This record gives sequence, structure tokens and C-alpha cells, in this order.
Amino acid sequence: MSVFAKLGLSQAIVDSLTQLGYEQPTEIQKISIPEILGSKKDLKAFAQTGTGKTAAFSLPILEQIDAENKNAQAIILSPTRELAIQIAKNINEFSENLKGIKTLAVYGGANIEEQIRPIKRGVQIIVGTPGRTLDLINRRVLNLKTIKWLVLDEADEMLNMGFKDELDGILEGTPDNKQTLLFSATFPKEVEAIARNYMNDPKEISAGQKNVGADSVEHQFFQVTERNRYPALKRIADLNPDIYSIVFCRTRRETKDIAEKLIKDGYNADALHGDLSQAQRDMVMQKFRDKNLQILVATDVAARGLDVNNLTHVINFKLPDQTENYTHRSGRTGRAGKKGISIAIITAKERNKLKPIERKIKKSFVQKLVPNGKEICESQLFKLIDRVHDIEVNEKEIKDYLPDIYEKLHELDREELIKRFVSIEFNQFLSYYEGARDLNNNDDPVDRKKPGDESLTRFYINQGKMDNLTPARLIGLINECLRKRDVEIGQIEILKSFSFFEIDRDFTQDVLEKMNDAEFNNRSVIVEVTSKPKGRRNKRSSKGFGRKSTNRSRNDDFNSKRDDFKPRRKKKPSGGGRRRRR
Repeated sequence: MSVFAKLGLSQAIVDSLTQLGYEQPTEIQKISIPEILGSKKDLKAFAQTGTGKTAAFSLPILEQIDAENKNAQAIILSPTRELAIQIAKNINEFSENLKGIKTLAVYGGANIEEQIRPIKRGVQIIVGTPGRTLDLINRRVLNLKTIKWLVLDEADEMLNMGFKDELDGILEGTPDNKQTLLFSATFPKEVEAIARNYMNDPKEISAGQKNVGADSVEHQFFQVTERNRYPALKRIADLNPDIYSIVFCRTRRETKDIAEKLIKDGYNADALHGDLSQAQRDMVMQKFRDKNLQILVATDVAARGLDVNNLTHVINFKLPDQTENYTHRSGRTGRAGKKGISIAIITAKERNKLKPIERKIKKSFVQKLVPNGKEICESQLFKLIDRVHDIEVNEKEIKDYLPDIYEKLHELDREELIKRFVSIEFNQFLSYYEGARDLNNNDDPVDRKKPGDESLTRFYINQGKMDNLTPARLIGLINECLRKRDVEIGQIEILKSFSFFEIDRDFTQDVLEKMNDAEFNNRSVIVEVTSKPKGRRNKRSSKGFGRKSTNRSRNDDFNSKRDDFKPRRKKKPSGGGRRRRR
């Protein structure tokens, strides 16, 4: 008997899984499938990225779907269009041997009429992004009264992207007797709040420790100066000839810049960012999935929903502002029992950013030295030798050419022939890295004078904790005003009566024009561009994205800026007040 059959799945579903090559269930599948099949209780499940969550919630739903009923019975919400499409594709594959079950992916950016028509004809499972799903509900196309299951997949990502209002709108309209299944890779307090408000005494299950990095991922960091960040990236790639990696950047401008540099320098790379059309994006993603690209440079927003297996490395060209985002980034490697490496390229002043990440993933970063030219040449040489040794010789195709080849090379003995053959590809690395400088020098005085990230504009907003402003609600406000969900957002600092945030400078004018016309909690929003002042060292801490900041320069910035908004005390008139004792 199949292992999946022992979990309670029918033979039709087991046959589909066998055809797809599924042999053993993952840990989260072993726990969740029997739980969902045997109980109607709400379920709160933790599972790291890449552990088979889609099968964990969709297989037991497919087992219980009423194929005769053409109404929507399950809604599965995901943060991105790509992930929604991927989930719908997987469910269609799982239900290959089930008759009458229809699954549809709904998402923004596509013709809504083409999504409405199949729903009216009859679809039992809707997989959608929160915005488009709520739109279909408001149009009375999607009837929530018939919903039996509501799945929140990657709930933390949906909240990070500012979908809280859409989630509230969907959850409030669903029937009380449905089963809510919440799956998340991390459980920040915002996800816990969703569970408290919309789930009925949920059972909690976990495949691994909550908010902890995968055991199969090694975490490394390379400490360099700012000007050596890109050269260090190239050396890391050169040291690993078989690298298959995503390089994460903070902004689309940085993403395009790094990808263009890599391509110019001869690397098999491309970029994934918000400026691409959907057709361009699909083409880049397909090339990467087919391994026609070795290095994909991407922002966090652009890479969400990118489901790729067998990544050897995840490289943080710049660390994310949110520690949860690091967990998502690193979780893209080390999947399906394979080992992976997550690398952070940092400067000396960024080293204290590693501590909160280590606390979150409960793992320590290992410092590595940027490889020198000799180490890289050695790695490339032996990779070339392995390729020659393992190449399959096609005797039939080359036999006619061999006599002429032997004649041309007859003067060369075995050793000379090997030397010349190896040198064809190896010489370029020897010449490139001849006299290569050490990139591990962290005391460069020039680096300390470099300014901050000039690709981001910093704004002041007249809303703070007193107005119930949170990072998630601020992101939602930005998305609502700009009508875009792919805008790179930098640091956010929520203070008592006002706050600061950073946005890709390409959207500076849009922010000023559109956010200054908005309202938040019945108060008019005022947004202004502000600079990052050089403040004095101050021991007071501030909070950003719900965690204590450990970056002293950020604390100095906000404390000094706080002083800018304090009313000045008036000087006492001369001659007034108590006389001094003689």
C-alpha cells in the first residue's frame, strides 16, 4: 500500500501522485493531511518554504470536494500572481484522475471577464491573490455562502505586502462553519492577530521549529567595504562554477544595475524586477527554471511566488530590512533534503544586523573570507578537469574526423596535449586574477565616507503610533495611494506622533502627489521629503517593523530628527526671575 494511501487519500489521488513522481510525503504532509481529513477544526500550520505545503492542504481538500456541486467550495489565497498560478497548476495535476473537479487561478493584471466566465460555469476551487478575490466577491461573482475551506498560504507574505485590508474583507464575509487553514513560514505578531480574530480555537501543528531556519541551509557572511561588494559577488560566483543562485537586492534600480554588470562581465545572469512586463517576466523565470540562467538578480517583491528547486546558493547582495524576509530568502535553497548556502555580503557597519537574524533563525552565521585569485583558479581548473573526465564521447559522430585530428596533434606528447587543452579555458582566469588584490580589507577610509543608499528617498509622514499606524498598515496605505504593489520600500520607523519611511526614488513625485491627498484614521495625511541628518550618538532605541533596531546610526537619525519637530522653548526675558544670591 502507498504511503500516501495510509494517510487517508483515495487511490485516484495516489495514482496521480505516483505519476508525478511523489514517493514519500514530507513532514508537513504527514501531519496535516490526516488532521484535515479527520477534523473540521481550524488549523494553524508552520512549515518552511519548499516543504510541500501546497500538497499538504490541497490533497485533503480534493479528497473531500463534492464534484457534483459546481459552486465554489474552497478559496486558497496567495500573495502573488505567480504563486497562485503555481498552486492552481499543482492542484490540477493532483486531480488528474478525479472527474468533474475544476480549479481556477484569479489575479490582478489579467482580464477579469475571462476569470468571471469560468466561475459562472462552475469552479469548485478558487486560487487567488487577495485583491482580485475581493474584487470578485464585491461584484457578487464569487459566492462565499458555499465556501467550506479557506486557505491562507504564505500568510506572513500577504501581510508584509500590505494585504491586511483585503484579507479582513474576505475573512469577514466567509461563513462561520468553514474550516480555515493558515499556512505560514514565519509567525510574526500580525499573523497571530489574524489567527486570533478569524480562527476558532485553531489547532497548531509544526514541521520544524517556528520561525527557525532550515537545518539544510548553511549561513555565511563575507565582510567587505562598500566599493568591494560587487567584486566580492563575482569572486563568490567564480569560486562556484556550478552556481545556481538568486541574488537579492533591495531596489529595482540596484537589481538592474547588478544584473547589467554581471552580463557585461560575461556571467550567465538576468534580472527580475517590477519594471518588466508580464511576458518579459515569464520569459526570464522560464529561462531560470530551465537552468539557461545560472544567476537571477531579483528584489524580494519580484521573487515572491518564484518556485525553483535545486538552488545551490541564495546571495544577499544587501540584507533585507525585515528579518522575516531573510527567512524567506534563505528558504529558497536547501529544499527537498538537499544542502544549500545562504550568503550575506556586508560591510563592517552592517555586521550588527546579523544578530537579530541569528536570533530569528536560531542559527549562527559563519564568516568566510572572500576567495583570492589562486583559490578561484584552482576551483575552475578542477571543474574543467571533471567536465573532461565525465564527458560522454560520441564515437559514431567523431570517428570520421579522428584521423585528421591525430595528424594535426601527432607532434604533441600526452603531457603537452593536456597542458594546452586545459589552458584554452583556464588562461582567462589566470590572466584576470593575476595580481588580484585582497577584498577582505575592512579598514578602507574611503568606504566610511560613502553616503547611504541613494536609490531610496526618505519621507516624513504625520502619522504615528497614536494614530494606530503600524508598518503593515503604512505599506497598505502606500500601495493604496500609488496603486502599485511592486514598489521597493526601505526602512520604516514608527514613532509616537509621526513616522519615517523610504521608497524607491523613482516614485518620489508619485508619493508627494498621491499620498498628500489621502486620509488615514480620519486625519489628512501630510508627507514630505526629508534628509538623513547626522545626529549625535544616543542610547535611546527606536523600533522598526515591530522589532528593536540594533543599528546605532538609525537610532541617531531618528532621535536627531525627532528634535527637529520639537517646539523651541522661548527664552526668558532678561532681568526677570529670582535674583542670584551674592
